[in-house]
Amino acid sequence: MTLLSNISWRSIALWKRNRDVFLFTWKTNFLPPFLEPILYLVAMGLGFGALIQADIEYGGRSLEYIKFLAPGLVAISIMYGAFFECSYGSFVRMYYQKTFDAVLATPLSLEDIIAGEILWGATKSFINATIVLAVVAVVGFSEMPGLLLIPVVAFAGGLMFASLAMLFTSLVPNLDSFNYPFFLFITPMFLFSGTFFPLSVLPGWGQQLAMALPLTHISNMARDLSYNIWDADMIIGTAYIALFTAITFLGSVYLMKKRLVK
Repeated sequence: MTLLSNISWRSIALWKRNRDVFLFTWKTNFLPPFLEPILYLVAMGLGFGALIQADIEYGGRSLEYIKFLAPGLVAISIMYGAFFECSYGSFVRMYYQKTFDAVLATPLSLEDIIAGEILWGATKSFINATIVLAVVAVVGFSEMPGLLLIPVVAFAGGLMFASLAMLFTSLVPNLDSFNYPFFLFITPMFLFSGTFFPLSVLPGWGQQLAMALPLTHISNMARDLSYNIWDADMIIGTAYIALFTAITFLGSVYLMKKRLVK
């Protein structure tokens, strides 16, 4: 418990600081998550999807490819929103802008700073996923009432990916080194976590490997909720997110503290 003992309500102050910066630059922050799903739906859904004649069987339902793809875009926005914010964004604030050093002159503890950063990363996932979900829902690729729970999954998944990103931030020596976790971990998840095709097309070992990836569970939960499919994936995904978040959060607090305390 010693790792968590110095985390207090003051971490909200850092969250508010990052929120204020976000609101000041809201135009540039709003357009990418709004336009990206539209581009994917047109290019992959309508373009590539036109070549796929058969429907995809998922959770006892037959889905057109574009309907299968849409929830996957929500899941991707959850991963990217938190990961980029707490990797590149946090590193810049820590190393170049010296924001962490300045905040340490206030009553906030180092643990408060780390927790506030992770909390903001989860908020970015919530914001980005909600924007994407709104676009997906408008075109009819998500259904009530399940879609109302997707923002909850977005925030929980955001905590998971933000904690993971902060873990990498505690380890990389410089900004360019984020290329390693991005291309060796994030990109494979982007491609092989059931976002663009069902995992059933993979060989057995491939399916088992995919189920070990965090994005797979977010993708499954987003798709299940989009089409009101209530199965074991929801329970498995919830347990996975809780366990993975706890491990990476504790690890990130420990390693960040070790890095910053000279």
